[in-house]
Amino acid sequence: MLKRRSFVLGSIATPVLARHANKNIEETHPIALETISQLQLHNVRAEPVTYRGRKAVRVTATGPADLSDAARVAVIGGTRFQDGIIEVEIAGDTEPDSPAEFRGFTGIAFRASADGLRYECFYLRPKNGRSEDQLQRNHSAQYISVPEFPWQRLRQKFPCKYESYVDLVPGEWTSVKVVVKGNYARLYVHQAGQPTLIVKGLKHGTAMGAIALWVGPRTIAHFGNLRVTQV
Repeated sequence: MLKRRSFVLGSIATPVLARHANKNIEETHPIALETISQLQLHNVRAEPVTYRGRKAVRVTATGPADLSDAARVAVIGGTRFQDGIIEVEIAGDTEPDSPAEFRGFTGIAFRASADGLRYECFYLRPKNGRSEDQLQRNHSAQYISVPEFPWQRLRQKFPCKYESYVDLVPGEWTSVKVVVKGNYARLYVHQAGQPTLIVKGLKHGTAMGAIALWVGPRTIAHFGNLRVTQV
C-alpha cells in the first residue's frame, strides 16, 4: 500500500518534496521560508511578516497595469506535485483605494511550470463573499487553467461550472484545502466536510509541476501554514 506523509511548509521551514526511489515514500528537506530564497517571483513581491498573530508570507502584485490577470505567481522552488492534498491558510484583501472591480484575488496554483506560465489554480475573491449582489456572491471561488483557460473564457464558455459561492471576509485568515487526483480536483474552504468547488477534467490533464502562491491585480495576500501530502 502506498504510504502518505504530510509536510509542513510554514514560515519557519519549507521543504523540497521528493519521492523515495524504491518505497513510494515522500521525504522532506526544510528550506527557511523567512529568507524567501526558494520563491521564484513572477510579477509579485514577497516578504516575511507576522499577520494577525501568525507568521506568514505577504505577497503583493507588481508589474504593469495591463498585465494578464494570471501572470502573478510565486513558484515554490523544489516542489514537485502531481496528486495529493494541499492545505494552507490564506488572507486576501485589496490595496487601499482600489477600484470596486478588484476583489482581493488570492489562491493556490499547482502543477505549475517553473516559469509560472502554465498551471492549474483555485482562488478566492474575498470581497465577493458577503456582497449584497447575489451574482458577485456566486463568483466567490474560482478555478482557472493558465494560459489557455483564464476566468473570462471559462465563464463565457461554461457559465457557473468553474465558480461557486463561499462565505468570505476580506483580510481574515481562511483555511483552504485542495485535493487532486488525476484530472480531478476539489476545493474545500473553512475545513468544510463538503467541497466548495469540484473540477472534473483539469485542463492540463495529469501533469507534474510545482506549487505556487497566486495573487491577482491590486491584491495584498498572506499565506501561512502550508502543508502538502503527496499520494
